[in-house]
Amino acid sequence: MTTSTLPKADRRDLQMLRMQQQVREIAKEEKKEVIGIEQIDDEEWVIVSKAQSNDTFQVMINQCSHPYQGTWDFVLEAEYQENHTLFIDDIKGEPCRGFGTICMNYLKEIAWKENCGIEGNIAKRDWGHVERLAHFYKKHSFDISLDVEQQNGRIRWFGQ
Repeated sequence: MTTSTLPKADRRDLQMLRMQQQVREIAKEEKKEVIGIEQIDDEEWVIVSKAQSNDTFQVMINQCSHPYQGTWDFVLEAEYQENHTLFIDDIKGEPCRGFGTICMNYLKEIAWKENCGIEGNIAKRDWGHVERLAHFYKKHSFDISLDVEQQNGRIRWFGQ
């Protein structure tokens, strides 16, 4: 019997056990801090953690639907810059799962607490999915400017 064929109550119980184990494992790791636990839908839970090294940090998601392997399932990487700005370096992971929204909400909370704005670039390598990116950033109240000719752009959030 695979995990997906277990009854819903058993899958939920298994995720709760994995969540407890993962929180302990993540908390043991140097420079990592569990900052939240979120429910994606009726059946999926994730652990949100943060790792910081000097001026760079990551907001990471680990799914509780499978055992912890020491790596993240989704990550938003950012760095502190001058003028009270957090700069988004990269967002990595499977799109359209809700993980980006969770990470962005935590990043905005961090920025709000530290009185920072958030900025980032949309690079040429992202142009193949620029509509999805624009939708994502607009949903999170970012100002977006795109240069279609150069295939790049800039995003900015100043708190709401």
